Order: sequence, then structure tokens, then C-alpha cells
Amino acid sequence: MQTHSFEEIVARIVRSDSRYASDAFCFVRDALNHTQEGHSRSRTSSRKAGSKGGHSHVTGQELLEGIRQFALNAYGPMAYVLLQEWGVTRCEDFGEIVFLLVEHGALSKTDKDQRSDFQNGYDFESAFQKPFRPQRLRIKTQEPASQP
Repeated sequence: MQTHSFEEIVARIVRSDSRYASDAFCFVRDALNHTQEGHSRSRTSSRKAGSKGGHSHVTGQELLEGIRQFALNAYGPMAYVLLQEWGVTRCEDFGEIVFLLVEHGALSKTDKDQRSDFQNGYDFESAFQKPFRPQRLRIKTQEPASQP
């Protein structure tokens, strides 16, 4: 059986389905790795030290939160613009990308994993733009001093 690199798989997907840029697939893979590592660390810290396993499975909702954190850390205020440029405008798009990678053998899933796991995630504007908007300052106005 011939194995293909991740980049070859992504190129094949993008040729047949142009909704998302190849960078979006690479970003989701990196965000998934980041999320799995964080998930593994939090599980390992509650276990006896020294018991290491492979990457742990994360749910769709856990992955969405990991994607959000990874994007904000990696791209800051440009995250929203980059995701839009890559064709990713809602959480369901992340689910589509994940399942395209699953269907082409680049990722695996459990029997419980579904595209619908990525529905009803966060609002993109709130998740990726709001953290960088300046807070409105309330300036207390002083009442004019009364003159005698």
C-alpha cells in the first residue's frame, strides 16, 4: 500500500474541493496537534508521572476551543482575516476540513465523531476579533464647580 504525505493528500483534496485553501488544512492539523498535546498534558498531570501515551482523542467541541486558542496565539489580530482568506468563516468549516482529512486517510476518527460535532460553536467575530478591540473607557466628567 502506498502512503502519501500530508501535503500530497491536501493537494488532492484541494484539486477536487476548492472551498478551502491548502493552508487551512495545515492550520487545522497544527491546531489539532496543539489541542491533543494540551489535552494529554492535562490528563497526564492527574495521573502518575511517567505514564505516557500517544496523542489523545479530542471531541469536536474541544478541538474548536483548541483551534480558537491556537489561532489567537499564532496569528493574533490577523487570525480572523487569515481564516476568511482560507475560506473558513464558521465552525462548521473546521468540521468539513477535519472530515475531508479523515475521508482521505490523513486523520482518524471514532465511531462517535460526526460533522455535527462542529455545529453551534462560537461566533467568528466574537472569537477572533473581539479580543483585540479596544475597551471603551468611561470618562467621568466633573461637574463644573459652582461659583459664589
